Amino acid sequence: MTTAPTPPVRVGTGGWTFAPWRNNFYPERWPQARELEYASRQLTAIEINATYHGTQKPTSFARWRDETPDGFVFSVKASSYATNRKLLAESGESINRFIGSGISELGAKLGPIVWQFMPTKRFEPDDFEAFLSRLPKQVDGLPLRHALDVRHASFMTPEYLAMARRHACATVFADTDEHPSFADLTGDFVYARLMRCESSIASGYAPSALDTWARRAREWASGGEPADLPRVEKVEGQFEKHAGPAAPRDVFMFFISGAKERAPAAAVELLKRLG
Repeated sequence: MTTAPTPPVRVGTGGWTFAPWRNNFYPERWPQARELEYASRQLTAIEINATYHGTQKPTSFARWRDETPDGFVFSVKASSYATNRKLLAESGESINRFIGSGISELGAKLGPIVWQFMPTKRFEPDDFEAFLSRLPKQVDGLPLRHALDVRHASFMTPEYLAMARRHACATVFADTDEHPSFADLTGDFVYARLMRCESSIASGYAPSALDTWARRAREWASGGEPADLPRVEKVEGQFEKHAGPAAPRDVFMFFISGAKERAPAAAVELLKRLG
């Protein structure tokens, strides 16, 4: 009897264009026009942030697809026009415009779509349910996976977790003190944004912290759940167990925010630990 291989843990940064990286990540005099080419061969995933601020052209997505190696994956941050609004139930047109903007040009390199909400956006069940019901399952024949980056403590409830699970949406785990940080799993993949890089540490995170994150990544990928991360749901001191056997899952981890100049180094070091 053979067992299925454990899905990969993909590790990267937010974006690939950042001036300080030209001093400590990209080789000296490396052409700016080829920065994605280089970054995508040191990392295994990148979160595209430009899509949050404005609509990108289909030709841009196609170019990014062609500049990166086989097996590389982009996550794509959804347009702020869809998420930064009082009534999320009214975002259907913005959602459709973003989904139809050309992201399907990424083809097999299209990873999760990240829907990032304002820190002031509270969990209003009816409104949020209406929003999730508008998220499409596919675009141009490509299946879509959605990750919800919720940033208000009101989302730390069993009601929100149950809703996200009904719609098969992952919840972003944020390694930060700036936003709610809870690792309850709500989808069939894990999406973590690691936001504690320190400028005084060459590798961004201390070696011992990177060792810990490598262990957690392996646990997630193998179908487990790290017991040393904060969660909402607990039963008599133990993490709540949901029905069904643990299944291997894809894991996406991005070093973002904090001392951003150290993010690539942290990603590279974590990848070394993951082999």
